[in-house]
Amino acid sequence: MIPLSQSLLLASYPPQKSTMALALWGMTTLVAPIMGPLLGGWISDNMTWPWIFYINVPVGVLTAYVTWAIYKDRETPTKVLPIDRIGLALLVIWVGSMQLMLDKGKELDWFHSTEIVALTLVAILGFLFFLVWETYEKHPIVDIALFKGRNFSAGVVAISVAYGLFFGNLVILPLWLQTIVGYTATDAGIVMAPVGIFAILLSPVIGRNLPKMDARWVATAAFITFGIVSLMRSDFTTQVDTRTLMIPTLIQGAAMAMFFIPLTSIILSGQPPEKIPAASGLSNFVRITFGGIGASISTTVWENRTALHHAQLVEKVNPYNPAYSEQLQHLMQMGMNQAQAVGVMERNISQQAAMLGANDIFWISGVLFFVLISFVWLTKPAKGAPVPTRQREHIDRRSRWHISVMQQGQELRFEPEAPGLVHFG
Repeated sequence: MIPLSQSLLLASYPPQKSTMALALWGMTTLVAPIMGPLLGGWISDNMTWPWIFYINVPVGVLTAYVTWAIYKDRETPTKVLPIDRIGLALLVIWVGSMQLMLDKGKELDWFHSTEIVALTLVAILGFLFFLVWETYEKHPIVDIALFKGRNFSAGVVAISVAYGLFFGNLVILPLWLQTIVGYTATDAGIVMAPVGIFAILLSPVIGRNLPKMDARWVATAAFITFGIVSLMRSDFTTQVDTRTLMIPTLIQGAAMAMFFIPLTSIILSGQPPEKIPAASGLSNFVRITFGGIGASISTTVWENRTALHHAQLVEKVNPYNPAYSEQLQHLMQMGMNQAQAVGVMERNISQQAAMLGANDIFWISGVLFFVLISFVWLTKPAKGAPVPTRQREHIDRRSRWHISVMQQGQELRFEPEAPGLVHFG
């Protein structure tokens, strides 16, 4: 649906309005961070969880009708091509194996399980065969040649890894709030909801002004903001209040507005119209795949780091530690027996260990967001950009001088188009 919707938008709007169209499209996707946690939390607390899926039925029916009403009279050129059956089968095999491996990995203790090892081998071998087959197939199911373009390959790496980090943090934070801090699903949704406020407000602004700017600077600002937000969260404690939790979430919304639109523009820049659906579909497939990978890795790393911190904290819980003895006596004076007092202390240690584990993930994510900036600057601007005012005036002066020289009968070669300027439309 994502590639199809982007292709329809780009085909329905003139090039100079394409970034605004993508911005409007992005606004609809950014509503999810606001409504999803709130509505999902309320349904989970007040109804049964299957209703999270049931409510999609009327929305889907309404959306299908509106789409049909708008596009029923529009025709586009169609071309019948042979189906790459072998490529499709290999794609299903390696992607299916990878998804099962990611879904079952934590449950089966990852590579200590023969099933996980087998799924991993099938996914790797299937992927390698898939790459070779698609490289030489005349009508590939996936256009691998798109990765030969610097903008596409570097842009896909940047948006996919960043989305994996973002989605991993999006899973960890409410999970920590509900299992450790004691928030309900609705309360956790309220904490996560502000992420969409700035995202919705700034998306039209970014879309309107992106043709006048270098999209790489906008994406860089997004990664810097993501990094700062992650580092802010790495200082959370078990006593953190709701206001402190919501401030980074609110700031993160601005980063989201500067993230999807510029990077999507970079990825699709320079692609001929017939390649845009394939480029959009492949980039979104990789991004969504990395989202699943990010969620699996984050939960596994959180569990492992929590166990490590728990072991380190427990090492200091012994009768020879004055702080432990003093706390134990204090709890027993409050009316607890020794077993109850030890249980309370174990609970506190588990909470602290889980918090330290989450802090580690947020800190690593922050560092990786800053590293991803380098991939943004591996891309190159596309030709045909509007020239900034000062540079345009300089070019106009040189162009007038060129005309003057030509009028005097002198030959001069001059290319007025300044290299290195971008128009992502």
